[in-house]
Amino acid sequence: MKASLFTVSFAGLWGQHTLSLEEAIDKTAELGYEGVEIMGKRPHLSPLEVSLDDCYRLRDRLDERNIACSAVAAYTNFTGGMDAAEVPLADMQIAYVEELARRAEALNCPLVRIFSSYERDDVPFIAQWRRTIAAIQECCDRAAEYNVTIGLQNHHDMGVDTSMLAEMLYQIDRPNLIPMVDCWSLHLRGEDIEQALAEMAPRMEFTTVADYRVLKRAAYRPGLTNYTPSDPPVAFAAPMGKGELPYRLFFDALTDAGFDGWVSYEMCSPLRDGGALDILERYARTFLDYMKPWL
Repeated sequence: MKASLFTVSFAGLWGQHTLSLEEAIDKTAELGYEGVEIMGKRPHLSPLEVSLDDCYRLRDRLDERNIACSAVAAYTNFTGGMDAAEVPLADMQIAYVEELARRAEALNCPLVRIFSSYERDDVPFIAQWRRTIAAIQECCDRAAEYNVTIGLQNHHDMGVDTSMLAEMLYQIDRPNLIPMVDCWSLHLRGEDIEQALAEMAPRMEFTTVADYRVLKRAAYRPGLTNYTPSDPPVAFAAPMGKGELPYRLFFDALTDAGFDGWVSYEMCSPLRDGGALDILERYARTFLDYMKPWL
């Protein structure tokens, strides 16, 4: 396995310390990672601001620091805008993914990560499903022109369960599409991790990692002098090994399946220790220490 750090960790989106893309690449190399996953939106790699020439310069920077670009991460939701059929929002997202694939090629990066769709209450499910399948098929076809693979992360509602993800992969039916299955999604939803990996690990080349403390909530009921449990629990990111996710089971199962791809660490939510740069660095180093048995 190879360790990657996701630049979203330094994007400031949850109040943490913010670094530019160049600074994030330098910091990733300084911390000792083999690869960097680049966030494909502002303030890092937005196609509106980062040209192909910029990407060639970034590739030189990566080479100088002896790290690889493990993935470029797109942010998609293909059911977005289905309440406004006159606006081609699916087409816009496909064009966005293609522009990131073009930049991935310039970065010598083989993979663009995408999400599927959030499920809507105002549109029949099968219409949402068909739109999502067709959009991802076109993303794959366009990415293939740049020798780029599309990685589908089990993040959004549609296809998040392993059985549904498997069906989505089957119906999309593209050779340059891979599943990106993450332990935290499986655990938070209560899936059987070993069973899920038995099905998905042979096709996987990439997984995204974060550990969490999952805390139960309750609402006080004064008239009853008691509490009503609140669902779902809240999760706070913790250093690797300090949360409750069964990562040893997860990585051992990946190893048994022959997985030898990227393991990308992200600080992509509020951290229980805050967002100062020294905290981000400590979490990133803790991840590398935790991963030594598998790297």
